[in-house]
Amino acid sequence: MAEKMGILGRKLGMTRIFAGDGAAMAVTVIEAGPCPVTQVKTEEHDGYNALQIAYEAAKEKHVSKPMQGHFKKAGTGLFRHTREIRLTAAPEQKAGEELTVAMFTTGEVIKVTGKSIGKGFQGRMRRWNFAGSKDTHGCEKVHRNNGSVGNNTFPGHVFKGRKMAGHWGNETVTQEGLLIVGVRPEDNVILVRGSVPGPKNGLVFVRKQ
Repeated sequence: MAEKMGILGRKLGMTRIFAGDGAAMAVTVIEAGPCPVTQVKTEEHDGYNALQIAYEAAKEKHVSKPMQGHFKKAGTGLFRHTREIRLTAAPEQKAGEELTVAMFTTGEVIKVTGKSIGKGFQGRMRRWNFAGSKDTHGCEKVHRNNGSVGNNTFPGHVFKGRKMAGHWGNETVTQEGLLIVGVRPEDNVILVRGSVPGPKNGLVFVRKQ
């Protein structure tokens, strides 16, 4: 599936800026790039068109030997993260070139993919917003219980997908419709209005919508 061109970065946190009329606006600060191109794939050679980009310089001891050879072949340094971007047409970039926040403009609508904040193991009321049992007469020690989740002897098991207690959060989430309100290429920073997934310093993938 083809994607729009994008860039890897980190969600630094939130701040506010002031519009021309003096109104305060809450924004999320994302430090993105520069991301060198570490591999170019074409339909003729690989069966599809794609770019592989890297982010966040790493020490040699933190990079596996195969990846060290991969980066050396691309003529770049060593990096912690890589991401492949599938494209519809053959990419114009070459290995070793860098993608920066200059590819975005103020007023552009983007989408951001990241890992949502992990909430740990949670009960069904917090995880699924269930109401629970009534707090009046007739209920004893079952106010937050799951209740019946099974069935009769046949088929005799709980079906997959049943809303129960379990691990909540820490999932890959894509938030669309985010507005860029500022681009600062000198700092590798973009200011985004809207809900950006993930915790502070979380890895995100920012791309055009």
